[in-house]
Amino acid sequence: MVETNSTSSGGIPVRVIPRRLTLLPLVMIMFFTVSGGAYGLEDLVGYSAPGMSLLLILLTPLIWSLPTALMVAELSTAMPVQGGYYAWVKKALGPFWGFQEGWWSWVTSFVDMAIYPVLFADYLSTLLVQQFDIHALENQWIHWGVTLVVIWVFAGLNIRGTKNVGDSSNWFGLFILAPFLVMSVLGIVRLIQNPYPVWQPFIPEDSTVLGAFGVGMFVVMWNYLGWDGVSTVSEEIEDPKRNYPRTLAITIPLVTLAYFLPVLGGLAVSRDWQNWTAGYFPEVAAQIGGQWLGAWLAIGGLVSAVGLFSALLLSISRLPFVMAEDGYLPKAITKMHPKFDTPWVAIIVCATIYSFFTLSAFASLVVVDVIVYSAALMLEFSALIAFRIKYPNMKRPYKIPGGWFGIILVTIFPLGVLILAVVSTIQEEGIGALYLSLAAIATGPILYPFLKKFVKKGQPDVEVPIELED
Repeated sequence: MVETNSTSSGGIPVRVIPRRLTLLPLVMIMFFTVSGGAYGLEDLVGYSAPGMSLLLILLTPLIWSLPTALMVAELSTAMPVQGGYYAWVKKALGPFWGFQEGWWSWVTSFVDMAIYPVLFADYLSTLLVQQFDIHALENQWIHWGVTLVVIWVFAGLNIRGTKNVGDSSNWFGLFILAPFLVMSVLGIVRLIQNPYPVWQPFIPEDSTVLGAFGVGMFVVMWNYLGWDGVSTVSEEIEDPKRNYPRTLAITIPLVTLAYFLPVLGGLAVSRDWQNWTAGYFPEVAAQIGGQWLGAWLAIGGLVSAVGLFSALLLSISRLPFVMAEDGYLPKAITKMHPKFDTPWVAIIVCATIYSFFTLSAFASLVVVDVIVYSAALMLEFSALIAFRIKYPNMKRPYKIPGGWFGIILVTIFPLGVLILAVVSTIQEEGIGALYLSLAAIATGPILYPFLKKFVKKGQPDVEVPIELED
């Protein structure tokens, strides 16, 4: 039996969205919502030293990615609905917490999504200066103009449909992974020919094991966020109950290897680990294979930035769309494109917000993002537990094994990682990061009664269907 209606509570027929995302494009979209390549991992080596870095890259998928992926697999196959995690939390915990889930996730994107066009402009500026001695992008307004081109070109691509995003992600992924693979193979071959303990030192001389672990965990955890992202387009996935778990099973080892092999190959040749900072991989690649490989990796940074932006825009733009369907945002945001069947107004709203946020340097707020994202993720784990209690007979095409013991295991490990990351962040960044995070989280409860009274005006939420065993 199915607990749903063929029409919404207001009597409006439920929309039907074409399912156009097949397995391979879905894998590459998830690759970009989580990773986008090893860019940004250099700080991990510089902060925590080679040994701890290699350990964290291999350990984090087990204690963070895998439990999160198991939770996402169970909920996404039981409820493959548009809005994904927003709909899960709303159904399990009620409209108030559903709104917090959607709002917190959307608000964190204001900073996150603005970073990628800025990174593209930064990478392009560096390449133009190094290769052609062109300094045009050092002008603030030209730099901003480049970020706007990135935002609106890929907003247009998103409006044209999920298939276009998926197809472009395939090519972007190939272009990014290829130079890292070449670099990794060349570095590991040298390591075999000239054995060297790349894991030494295990931690920096001026640090403790716990200190190196905590600081490194924040960096590597940031690079393993986003396993729930693609759930927001579940209604656009072909056979989601089958393809979503398969995508997770493929992408977790893909991302892990995409991180581990380049770091291992790089450390085999570039042993000055203290100099590893963000943007250092092209220099490492040049040391391994020559300037051509370094340039290829640098251009890959440009592609990674736009690939991340495009895939994440696909995921995030569905949040204001489903929240507007429930009445918390203006109804105009629910408009679908007549030709491409995409939420084009929601995409434009997101792109406009990101355009303004690229004007200023918001990178310092990434710490706040992690904490706010963590709050939203804990609501998803709470929904997992609530569904086991409230709907024990809900059809679950994939079910986390082990009964309640399995549920406790997949919940406790991410919770421990989040607590450690928050504590280490406060130690490194100061208590100010916590205050800003709490202020960002507080915007949800503050806005909820206002939007419910003056925007929603008693409109019922769209029903989230669940299928029950006979």
